[in-house]
Amino acid sequence: MKELKELTRAEEQIMQELWNLEKGFVKDIIERLPTPKPAYNTVSTIVRILETKGFVGHEAFGKSHRYYPVVSKEDYRTFAAGKLLHGYFDNSARNMLSFFLEEQKLDLKDADELLKLLEDAKKKKK
Repeated sequence: MKELKELTRAEEQIMQELWNLEKGFVKDIIERLPTPKPAYNTVSTIVRILETKGFVGHEAFGKSHRYYPVVSKEDYRTFAAGKLLHGYFDNSARNMLSFFLEEQKLDLKDADELLKLLEDAKKKKK
């Protein structure tokens, strides 16, 4: 996987819509964004920045461009999670899980599901 760059909030919002669309014109992206809708030129500029960063490619149809993701959502999720883990939790999944438990971002059902995932992972390693 190539070196990914962190996205701004606006860039990430546009990428979320492109990942959902798989391919789309700027107008298609705008239709999916919440109200108040940003200006066409704003979204177009962000998409071109994403293309420069290597996240988006395009197909030309005359003067129009249909955009598509070059970086998968899964690849960016892996990158973002690693950055979060390294930057805020000293590369410790334990510290991160503890934080989410303390902040009550995980309920008992979530904790039970995590325990099951851990048990399944342990069985696979044996």
